[in-house]
Amino acid sequence: MPIRVELSALNEEDFKRILREPDNSLIKQYKALLETEKVKLEFTKDGIETIAKLATEINASVVLDGSGIYKIDTGIGFLDHMLEQLSRHSLIDLKVKAIGDLHIDFHHTTEDTGIVIGEAIDKALGDRSGITRYGFALVPLDEALTRVVVDCSNRPGLVWKVGFSRPKVGEMDTELFKEWFQGFAQAAGVTLHVENLYGENNHHIIESTYKAFARALRQSITIDQRLGGAIPSTKGLLSDSDK
Repeated sequence: MPIRVELSALNEEDFKRILREPDNSLIKQYKALLETEKVKLEFTKDGIETIAKLATEINASVVLDGSGIYKIDTGIGFLDHMLEQLSRHSLIDLKVKAIGDLHIDFHHTTEDTGIVIGEAIDKALGDRSGITRYGFALVPLDEALTRVVVDCSNRPGLVWKVGFSRPKVGEMDTELFKEWFQGFAQAAGVTLHVENLYGENNHHIIESTYKAFARALRQSITIDQRLGGAIPSTKGLLSDSDK
């Protein structure tokens, strides 16, 4: 049977918790970053509430055992195009609706879309019983070639070796693609190694990246009948201390 998980839109209280509670929350990351410059940064309660009000509202649903059907509307045309590639090449049915603060920039919408899709996939995988766990893909697009390796380990991490020669693809900042993958990896509990081996056209580089990611993800979440429903770990579980 197809596995479907649908998440309701995050509300203001959810965003407050996202900002405050995770060990690697954005607030804690920014404070740690500025401490390296000997700058002390504090976020007041009112400040956190204001950020939460401005935060993106995103609703996403996924069907892992799907056929690559998608309905994407993030308000960012190029990001929509990449998420369509993700759905089509992973065969994950994907529905995403985002209403964000695009009048400021694309950062929140891009990152939060990665987070919410990652959360939906993590919920759909459950305890990850029977999945292949590992996936690998090497995908070309004309002159560009990208390699992606996925481990559905429940130990999130991203190694990102993708460079661009221009600051934007269309209207989208190229630096935001790393933010999308970082958000996805953390929320989905996967280890991602993403490396563009070569390429000249920035559109080709990032599109081959999303296609390779989709293909590798498809492998990793596929059920391996030989496992008989067992969790793919010698410890019998996939958690932060495993693997």
